[in-house]
Amino acid sequence: MSERSSHWQLQTIVSQLRTARDQWRAQNGRASTEQGGRELPSRAAMAEILEALCGALFPMRLGPVDLREESEDFYVGHTLDVALNALLAQARLELRYAARHSAQAENEVEAKTIQIIQDFALALPGLRSLLDTDVLAAYHGDPAARSVDEVLLCYPGILAVIHHRLAHHLYRAGLPLLARISAEIAHSATGIDIHPGAQIGRSFFIDHGTGVVIGETAIIGERVRIYQAVTLGAKRFPADEDGQLQKGQPRHPIVEDDVVIYAGATILGRITIGKGSTIGGNVWLTRSVPAGSNLTQANLQLDDGTQK
Repeated sequence: MSERSSHWQLQTIVSQLRTARDQWRAQNGRASTEQGGRELPSRAAMAEILEALCGALFPMRLGPVDLREESEDFYVGHTLDVALNALLAQARLELRYAARHSAQAENEVEAKTIQIIQDFALALPGLRSLLDTDVLAAYHGDPAARSVDEVLLCYPGILAVIHHRLAHHLYRAGLPLLARISAEIAHSATGIDIHPGAQIGRSFFIDHGTGVVIGETAIIGERVRIYQAVTLGAKRFPADEDGQLQKGQPRHPIVEDDVVIYAGATILGRITIGKGSTIGGNVWLTRSVPAGSNLTQANLQLDDGTQK
């Protein structure tokens, strides 16, 4: 230990941190893994995997700066090979962890993990086609956009949606932790918080994006456009007889096709926004509205000044 390090009483601090970890593990029934290695997936590893997948999906836009079209297929193949093997390792960690905390036999994990990542790989061409509709929706939906390339390279909403499409597949495949890590990486980079469980249709566009929140059980149709600071959230959180919050209950809005939701709108609960509706800025909405509705703060006011 260097002379400078002696200023920090590191031996004492390291010992106290060990004690704190041991106490937490004992209190929460967390035993050490047999191998003594990492028990859970790595956020840093997932960040590298997602960056590689983005490059493989859009090689000449999100790939390496020196990539040439004649070597595009080689780059995509090599990048996917590395990324998918890395994803397999992270998925194995999540599923082994889940098996240790359930009745599932750990010897079943390997085959299940390989099958999940094989299915994920086979889904990538379809995800690319789906993302193309999102990029075009952003280009056609924003008069400031000069090209689809600008949209792909610059728009935070597109980055968030790319991550969401990948994360949603992992979520539905039985890798909710990897899916959530993927979503939170995009959240950190963009300020857009989309839970990987949210179901989102084709041609989805988030303009500007900062402060957007989309909850786990939200269902969004096709050709929907939303603006910054929109919340599709839950109105209440039902608890069971022991007072614990019930998980997985439908509690977020259903937004049908061709809906536009302007900045700052807050839409809460399992309500339906009908097809083709427009929700104005800063509207607070907790009831369903029929197709073709046009709601603003002004037309939500009742005669006594209260809101519907």
